[in-house]
Amino acid sequence: MPDLSSLIKAYDVRGVVPHQWDETVARAIGSAFAEFVHAETGAGAVVTAHDMRETSVPLSRAFAEGVLSRGLDVVEAGLGSTDMLYFAAGSLDLPGAMFTASHNPAQYNGIKMCRAGAAPIGQDSGLVQIRTWAEQLLDGAPVFTREVTAPGSSITRDVLGEYSDHLRGLVDLTGIRPLKVVVDAGNGMGGHTVPVVLAGLPLEVVPMYFELDGSFPNHEANPLDPANLVDLQRAVPEHGADIGLAFDGDADRVFVVDERGEPVSPSAITALVAVRELARGVGTTIIHNLITSSAVPEIVREHGGQPVRTRVGHSFIKAEMARTDAVFGGEHSAHYYFRDFWRADTGMLAAMHVLAALGEQARPLSELTAAYSRYSASGEINSTVTDAPARMAAVRAAYEEAEGATLDELDGLTVALPDGAWFNLRASNTEPLLRLNVEAPDQQRMSEVRDDVLEMVRA
Repeated sequence: MPDLSSLIKAYDVRGVVPHQWDETVARAIGSAFAEFVHAETGAGAVVTAHDMRETSVPLSRAFAEGVLSRGLDVVEAGLGSTDMLYFAAGSLDLPGAMFTASHNPAQYNGIKMCRAGAAPIGQDSGLVQIRTWAEQLLDGAPVFTREVTAPGSSITRDVLGEYSDHLRGLVDLTGIRPLKVVVDAGNGMGGHTVPVVLAGLPLEVVPMYFELDGSFPNHEANPLDPANLVDLQRAVPEHGADIGLAFDGDADRVFVVDERGEPVSPSAITALVAVRELARGVGTTIIHNLITSSAVPEIVREHGGQPVRTRVGHSFIKAEMARTDAVFGGEHSAHYYFRDFWRADTGMLAAMHVLAALGEQARPLSELTAAYSRYSASGEINSTVTDAPARMAAVRAAYEEAEGATLDELDGLTVALPDGAWFNLRASNTEPLLRLNVEAPDQQRMSEVRDDVLEMVRA
């Protein structure tokens, strides 16, 4: 039997096909998910969508068979981005399942599941129960006592146009100055959604890698890795463009490049969008995860907002947004969450906010975003380790002795130093990695802290 504990992780399902999972596993997860949402809220249907990966259609159809077997209907939204699936779950008020492995390489696939209204399902809020039931089904054990008198039925529904209309109703781009925008879709779902959402606006879109191809022939659809931004960084100044946008594979994240071809920190984008949302006067709470720049809570407070710090990960951010009624939330991994979008993350809506901010004034993007970039940051540095707990313990022990250092373990280990420098070291939920983020008042100090910690991590 497949080891579902390594497949069903803290936030979602993610693994290599067919080595870690296949259609049989997808069918069992579908049955377990259907039973879970029916038992919790009486749900009578589930909406699904899938990305462009070769395995996404068969896996999503097997999952749907599992849902149907438990008497629930399936609304198949078909090809789409993850935030399009969240839109469907929100607008239709149905639990949903998106088949994608996001930024992972071609051999991976996964499922992002949510409750009706796009509310999250994570390890602490349902995934453990779904995994347990799926394991029992795969083991041939009797699982459910609820009698199903007839299987559910399946319908298809194209929601891409409705998704586009909703986004365009949240950010009005019709009156901005004309902008030239280079968009790198990385052969992922941005190539499907961008042409529809941005059509007819005062934007000249220069497309890069819009062909849907789950083998990712040009580069991995993971803009968090600087190597995957190189083509966009070169293209923006070559085309004389005002801005570059890079979407990950399922287009729920967006990375921004300025007119010089320089990446704009996701923390700066978080601060920029937060200021725009606060200016609307419809809320004061802004969520930021603990690896965003210290500039984010500073700027939020300066604009009358209340920053709330949280763990990394969409299920934690969404839960905190619901608890605090936050208007917006941002992560340094370039996930951006909006109360007006069912508290879900959407790279497209964040991109539209940046386009609006740029197009509503005359300065270039580099000048516009300079006010939101106050410190020197390392970016996320990954280290493959064989014993993550031992490496973490070594770093903790070293900094427990450092004068004036403050340690907390909200998510991994965060160490704040008296000169304003800080770092966070945490284990990946999906890979055998330790992830390090460092920030300091200047580049030299950042480099010192970064090198000290990496020396211990990689010893």
